[in-house]
Amino acid sequence: MPLQTVEPKRLYRQIAEQLRSLISKGEFAVGTRLPAERDLAKQLGVSRPSVREALIAMEVEGWVEVRTGSGVYVLDRSNRAKTPQLAPTEWGPLELIRARRVVEGEIASMAAVQAKRKDIDAMRKAIDAMKSDAGQGVLPLEGDRAFHTAIVEACGNVVLIETVQSFWDSRRGPLFTRLGGYFETMKSWQSTIDEHEAIFEAICAHDGPAARATMHAHMDKSHARFSASWRRAKTI
Repeated sequence: MPLQTVEPKRLYRQIAEQLRSLISKGEFAVGTRLPAERDLAKQLGVSRPSVREALIAMEVEGWVEVRTGSGVYVLDRSNRAKTPQLAPTEWGPLELIRARRVVEGEIASMAAVQAKRKDIDAMRKAIDAMKSDAGQGVLPLEGDRAFHTAIVEACGNVVLIETVQSFWDSRRGPLFTRLGGYFETMKSWQSTIDEHEAIFEAICAHDGPAARATMHAHMDKSHARFSASWRRAKTI
């Protein structure tokens, strides 16, 4: 038997595999509710964000249904057509936010020192675009990306630019999209715009430490929004 390539598995995928195995063995019957996130995290010895990423992955692949305000229920797969399968390289959304906090915090600090007028203008334009979209009831994803792109472009480092672009490519993936469907609202986006304004002001003031701190605060608040109780979805 030929050897096969060994690939490291992301934690949320390992959790999802365990839960899928238990469902397949009948430990969790069709129509039943899975244990609460906190209970699964305790039993598995992992964080609640990792459990949440696993549950979202299972929903994307048709194993469970998340019912806001009620819980996560096992679906009947016997008569289902082929369901989407996530790529093994798909990043977990909450893990991605934590990585962005580290990288983009330093990028914001650099931008505060290096930004030129054209960079400042691009950031302002991006925030204005977000406000315009939000005012029309449109999720301002394009302006959001443009804002973070303008910050990293102010640093003049191609590796950093491509790194942030890769973050955004993952931001558009099925896991993040599904998670956003539960927790992204016009109210949460208004908070995001306000956080962007704080970052922008720090960069305009050429205050590197403040730019880093406001970017960290933005990422921390983003992580908190996506980590809130399912019962609070669509209310934050």
